[in-house]
Amino acid sequence: MNYLDNIFFAVILALGIGFFAMNVRKLVRNIKLGRDIDRSDKPGERWTNMALIALGQKKMVKRPISGILHILVYVGFVVINIEVLEIMIDGLFGTHRILSFLGGFYGFLIGFFEVLALLVLVGVIAFLVRRNIIKVRRLIHSDLKGWPKSDANYILYMEVVLMSLFLLMNAADYQLQFRNFPHYSQAGAFPVSSLLSPIFDGMADNTVWIIERACWWLHIAGILFFLNYLYYSKHLHILLAFPNTYYADLNPKGKFNNLDSVTSEVKLMMDPNADPFAAPANADPDAVPEKFGAQDVQDLNWVQLLNAYTCTECGRCTSACPANITGKKLSPRKIMMDTRDRMEEVGNNIDANKGVFVPDNKTLLHDYITPEELWACTTCNACVEECPVNISPLSIIMDMRRFLVMEQSAAPQSLNAMMSNVENNAAPWPYNQQDRLNWKE
Repeated sequence: MNYLDNIFFAVILALGIGFFAMNVRKLVRNIKLGRDIDRSDKPGERWTNMALIALGQKKMVKRPISGILHILVYVGFVVINIEVLEIMIDGLFGTHRILSFLGGFYGFLIGFFEVLALLVLVGVIAFLVRRNIIKVRRLIHSDLKGWPKSDANYILYMEVVLMSLFLLMNAADYQLQFRNFPHYSQAGAFPVSSLLSPIFDGMADNTVWIIERACWWLHIAGILFFLNYLYYSKHLHILLAFPNTYYADLNPKGKFNNLDSVTSEVKLMMDPNADPFAAPANADPDAVPEKFGAQDVQDLNWVQLLNAYTCTECGRCTSACPANITGKKLSPRKIMMDTRDRMEEVGNNIDANKGVFVPDNKTLLHDYITPEELWACTTCNACVEECPVNISPLSIIMDMRRFLVMEQSAAPQSLNAMMSNVENNAAPWPYNQQDRLNWKE
């Protein structure tokens, strides 16, 4: 590799990493659109959750077939990309397999990488079959039409191409080492690609070299493309599963938080000396009063927005949702996808208006998520329990329900009747308080 190749490699590497860093800044900015929430408690339990759930895939194997396949692809793809470090060094300095000084251990690593690459191919092909031939129900649900469906397949195709390029590159490299081609000193063990090497028998040395170089360049370019594609894909969970599991709610399922805005109002009403029209001390005179519940993504907290970006669109939540199973409109997966789409729309609005959000007469509630979906939820927490990365669609559903009830008085008639009974009769039933004990007669 001459100096021009080194310079060209450095340029595409800088562009790829630079564009990725730009998208990471945009991602962080969008997540910070949410309200602040403190998730710094119980760090030991949080680290344990991250290790077991994000790294250890603890919840994935609840469904053994997809869980084991996912572990194969996840572990293989991540571990194989360790070799990218060597490729980067070779590309920048014009060396060839610079880590070969590790001797036998290097051979073990390359052999291990190749076996993993083969397992990744097996896993990815199985996923393609499940998604496009067997058509597992949760993977062909109506909320996965259009881009979400295509995105899932694009990622799988990319992984097939990257693993194939990796093995073909090694096969050509092995052949060139066997022929004592200049610059290709013998290094590494090739238990899988050596089986492909005979396809190069009879080819001229320079032809095999061109194939090896083409695979090498396409492999590193494909990895940089994949890295930057993540921001636009559901596979962003590869990175975000770790912080998402760390910052997940540690409270028992079914325990709901009190809204600070409601608590403040109640305290104000119970204080006989309080002026209900007085502004709080040190309050910003231009600040918009805090809403009860959530109408748009800015009303959700930043962990809920992190949840939306982390969603893998696997559909385990929707397949376990009793409301969805019985034919109702609710799909917890769609709740997360809609939240992410609206967050992206708000982010693009901010970018287009030089860092300031200009009202667009749209909100997450109504324009993306309908009240019919929200009120179909039974709050059973099945979606939260099923999620392999501890996402909580229920928390978003409940915050938007709160907005409907407390800001818009838009609860269903049956719920309004129950609340009226509680107010008038101190019980949810339409009976006079004096008649409440008649049953004992």
